Amino acid sequence: MSRQVFFYDAPDRFVAGTVGLPGRRSFYLQATAAGRTTSVALEKTQVAALAERMDELLDEVVRRSGGNAPVPAVAPSEISDTAPLESPVEEEFRVGTMALAWDGDEERMIVEAQALVELDADNDEDLAEAEERLLQDDENGPPMLRVRLTGTMARAFAKRALEVVNAGRPPCPLCSLPLDPEGHVCPRQNGYRRDA
Repeated sequence: MSRQVFFYDAPDRFVAGTVGLPGRRSFYLQATAAGRTTSVALEKTQVAALAERMDELLDEVVRRSGGNAPVPAVAPSEISDTAPLESPVEEEFRVGTMALAWDGDEERMIVEAQALVELDADNDEDLAEAEERLLQDDENGPPMLRVRLTGTMARAFAKRALEVVNAGRPPCPLCSLPLDPEGHVCPRQNGYRRDA
């Protein structure tokens, strides 16, 4: 069976979003264009890492071009997207690995999110061999979401993604662990329950 690639070149919308209440949220990347929508699930830390790395890469593009690249220094407020994810959110796959690149010729950010793959291996040699086969097998590899964004769209994505990550439960002022609505057992208070 050949690899399934969900490809979006300058989609109408590419966002990170959540479903559920703080503390129990599920995180998604969602791309929409021409009446089709693709949603892939991932971890909160993956969303944060993607947004931070995207901002760093865009900053580097601006620096190397001497400010001539079509990349804004910050996300323009006029293209801010605060709408929820398109419903229903139907997960195509869970993201395992992600990659970012800048296409200088087309002046586009390329985002790739590949499905999580379980590798069967009895020892480290078998595992290394299975990983190598997976990397070489582009045609029959795991499903992938590939999105090409303008510099402006990439900045807007990164800004929203960081806002989504930071919109969770507030941190405890003593230990920085997330506070639950029911309270919090703070290790800095020797396990005494702290009410929110």
